[in-house]
Amino acid sequence: MDTAVAGKAGVRVGCDIGGTFTDIVLSMPDGRIFVNKTSTTSENLGQAIVQGLGALIAQAGIRPGDIAEIVHGTTTASNTILQKVGAKTAVLTTEGFRDVLEIGRIRTPTMFDLAWQKPDPLVPRRYRRGIRERIGASGQVVTPLELDEVRAVLRELAGEGIESIAICFLNSYINPAHEIAVRELIETEFPDILVTASCDVLPEIKEYERTSTTVVNAYILPAMRTYLARLKADLADMGVTASLQVMASNGGMMGVASATQRPVFAVASGPAGGVAGAAVLGALGGEHELIVFDMGGTTAKASIVTDGVPALTTEYEFRDGISASSRFVKGGGYVLKVPAIDIAEVGAGGGSIASIDTGGLLCVGPESAGAWPGPACYGNGNPRPTVTDANMVLGYLNPEALAGGSLKVDPRLSREAVQEHIAAPLQLDLTQAAHGIRRVANVNMARAMRAVTIERGRDPRDMTMIAFGGGGPLHAVDVARLLGVKRVIAPVMAGVFCSAGMLSADAEHCFVKAVLRPLADCDGASVQAAIDALCRQGREVLGSEGYGSHAVDIQVSADLRYLGQSSELTVPLAGAFADAAVQAALARDFNVMYERTFGYSSEEPLELVNVRIFAYGRSAQRLDFAKSGVDGSALAGVSGERYVSFDPDTEPCLTRLMPRSEMTAKPLSGPLIIESYDTTIVVPPDARACADAIGNIIIELVSEAS
Repeated sequence: MDTAVAGKAGVRVGCDIGGTFTDIVLSMPDGRIFVNKTSTTSENLGQAIVQGLGALIAQAGIRPGDIAEIVHGTTTASNTILQKVGAKTAVLTTEGFRDVLEIGRIRTPTMFDLAWQKPDPLVPRRYRRGIRERIGASGQVVTPLELDEVRAVLRELAGEGIESIAICFLNSYINPAHEIAVRELIETEFPDILVTASCDVLPEIKEYERTSTTVVNAYILPAMRTYLARLKADLADMGVTASLQVMASNGGMMGVASATQRPVFAVASGPAGGVAGAAVLGALGGEHELIVFDMGGTTAKASIVTDGVPALTTEYEFRDGISASSRFVKGGGYVLKVPAIDIAEVGAGGGSIASIDTGGLLCVGPESAGAWPGPACYGNGNPRPTVTDANMVLGYLNPEALAGGSLKVDPRLSREAVQEHIAAPLQLDLTQAAHGIRRVANVNMARAMRAVTIERGRDPRDMTMIAFGGGGPLHAVDVARLLGVKRVIAPVMAGVFCSAGMLSADAEHCFVKAVLRPLADCDGASVQAAIDALCRQGREVLGSEGYGSHAVDIQVSADLRYLGQSSELTVPLAGAFADAAVQAALARDFNVMYERTFGYSSEEPLELVNVRIFAYGRSAQRLDFAKSGVDGSALAGVSGERYVSFDPDTEPCLTRLMPRSEMTAKPLSGPLIIESYDTTIVVPPDARACADAIGNIIIELVSEAS
């Protein structure tokens, strides 16, 4: 069989760029899987992909042209916002509304934090311009748009060096005519300026949320376009002409054309792949209630899977510190009203730096040593201790090298860093200081998990934790104990699981149409016509990405709220909207969902805010964890014994070391360190572990009573 033909039938690659490592998974048509971890190249993020992919191509014995599809999770969008290095952006809005972006919700995320400072708008006031135009609440033109006025404003902004423009006129979600006219004017007469119209990104009510989302899209648009274009060129130079897909924040894939037009839908790109993969893998093992724990080199993320489905949100705030979507805590960051997996994130990863604050307290993160210079043990000149250095001191990590021997380490540098910066100032011995660093990091990560469980009304003790990322299995049992979780899964390919999860995802797009009428007063035929138009749009977009009609699924939902409320819930619609029985079922389902979310329900009349559709592109080429086998080199590790400290109050104990490839269904009691190319799994003395049929490592925490 010709290799190129076989390759075109199914060689697929998933790649996830993290703050420290870039993870790549290559899936062969015969089920073989090859994995690679390469240090992230912050000056050119795509370079690490090219390097790692080149190594995998050689390892798998294929040609670059054999690759049919690359699914990519990128931090370009999120890093652009965090580092405030986006485009010089302007906003065109209705006269009198230029300060909507700055006023926001007039809220603070915490009531009594007097030190809290509101984040600066991504667009300074001088670049936010009001235009004389007005669309009424019913869609009628109240004040006509004068294009000559718009031209004059655009000439001024062009003279100021504006690179990208966000258009957000009042009530354009009902009638987008004015936004479309201005967008076409910019594209025709000012082609060097990129433009984002809110009607193309978020045609929904809520002026601030719509403005903020549109501005974020405009702000990151040039960076995302430049990055993806450069990546495609770099891949082409090495002979890779595969279709390039981008992981979206909602756990689905989107074509590169969509990602370069609406990058705001991919801000939480990488982490979403891991959650999507966790849901698929959990279902294979009958695990439908999961806490998803992803610990990388820079951050730790937490999410949940309920009834086998990742928890989704239609809005989240992107901010420093702990970043989490919430219906109750708002006002702390840049609002993105887009479908996304509900993920909480904290600055606690393997590269997070430990320090002592001015009050003498031990802190870990959010500052990270990143890929360069990395933890002290990497020997690249960083003198400060990180979580990785603490784990090195305690004996959890291989003292010779990490990542299958490709990354040499020096544990002496870890000991010196912890001793000088933590142990000596706090008058602790070296082991106590290292345990202190690890425990603070664990508590920070448990905080993120509480944000998506307890703060959402879910009891973590009733759930199983699935832990991945380079550091997830290293800390999972200790973090699980803080939450009362009794069962932990370290999945196959744990250290590169976000990349693997991307290969199990479907293409997914969301389209929405505003209605804003009492449910009882809706004209069923007109609402159904709007739904049908959205369905056609979804099929057209998926068709442009190569999905035939047989491979497209459409799910219809309605955004409902009690009449007079300002927030809504998204409820699946089962049937034709014009059917009275379907509408009655929709109302019942809303009340059930409302009570589950907020703890009560009401007899108040309902309002239909939006209808939305989710269009899925299904493919038989998606990664099947049950039928895939990881290359043996990725499961290799050291055998033997070494002393490991599991508790600061007891002596280090002699601990068995085992390669992951030797784990079987027979349970082994801790202490045990399981090594593989991509991660290290820690099984403490009060736990036992075994491997399931797929290759996941199942860890059971042993209660004191047993």
